[in-house]
Amino acid sequence: DLPLIQKAASKGKPLIMSTGVADFNEIRDACYAAEKSGANGYALLHCISDYPAQPKDMRLTTIKELGKRFNVPIGLSDHTLGSTMAVASIALGATIIEKHITLKRSDGGPDASFSLEPQEFRELVENCNNAYQALSQECDWGPGIQKSNAHFRRSLFVVKDIKAGEVFDTNNVRSIRPGMGIPPKHLKDVIGKIAKTNLKKGEPLCWEKIKM
Repeated sequence: DLPLIQKAASKGKPLIMSTGVADFNEIRDACYAAEKSGANGYALLHCISDYPAQPKDMRLTTIKELGKRFNVPIGLSDHTLGSTMAVASIALGATIIEKHITLKRSDGGPDASFSLEPQEFRELVENCNNAYQALSQECDWGPGIQKSNAHFRRSLFVVKDIKAGEVFDTNNVRSIRPGMGIPPKHLKDVIGKIAKTNLKKGEPLCWEKIKM
């Protein structure tokens, strides 16, 4: 409805436009109308116009395509049951979620079957926020992360007392936690080598204590 979009845009406020059954050309026309009529920015909501909509019909990857084509904030107008589709859309770049709410589904009404009750809506908000936070940090394998992960990593430890001159084998060296010793991938390089010094059970193994 371009005249409606133009009228709303003329107020100089931001617009949120649900795409409904529009194709990309129609969406482009709507965006052009909003821009030329004075909208102070706008967002697009991917929408499947079924009530309720089925997960198999949601085509959520359209969210990424809308963002690529129009370079504006993208969201989801969600008419499915529950909150799964809304949370999934966050991972695809959605920054706005539109969802129907009702005080009690048992009150009935045309939207009741796919509307959330207040507690469910709170859970939706919490789940979406958690998903957003999980995506908000870049991949990090730096020293800080490596240090914090060391407690959970495995490494080579002495599991029996070893005297200087004794040979390392699978009975006296094993891969266990934490990651304070030689990485487990080097076990084959250690087996058969000779200990430089006496080593105590429970001691992390390091290269300095091995005759190479």
